[in-house]
Amino acid sequence: MNIAIITVGKLKEKYLKMGIEEYVKRLGAYAKIDLIEVPDEKAPEQLSDAEMEIVKKKEGERILAKISPDTHVIALAINGKMKTSEEMSKDIESLMTYGKSKIAFVIGGSLGLHDDVLKRANEKQSFGKMTLPHQLMKLVLVEQIYRSFRIMKGEPYHK
Repeated sequence: MNIAIITVGKLKEKYLKMGIEEYVKRLGAYAKIDLIEVPDEKAPEQLSDAEMEIVKKKEGERILAKISPDTHVIALAINGKMKTSEEMSKDIESLMTYGKSKIAFVIGGSLGLHDDVLKRANEKQSFGKMTLPHQLMKLVLVEQIYRSFRIMKGEPYHK
């Protein structure tokens, strides 16, 4: 199983990097994890709707360039389907069972994901109605992927 986590922007916070590195190390026993960061588009704080669309489009193009045609894409989106950890585990196991050896989870930048990325996604998943910084979301996601494999293998995990 090859799992890519594609994010916009470079992770700078040391404490988040350390947490992500720890879970990626633990995941090594179950799957190959590839952390892919695409550059965010530089933009001023105040943007018009048209300018926001341009920024999201450019970031979206960078994301899509990292996804091969045979990859099952899961876009993290606030309006996506909410799942329990057990449901996420079951879904990953199902993808593995039916020959999907490449999965990409996509986390957008501060403005979210462009429609082209959402259209390419095979599914949209939400971790709740709250907005989380995309850097923190990366840590939460990698922990949940690790938890999914622990559940799948019948190994103990914190409930």
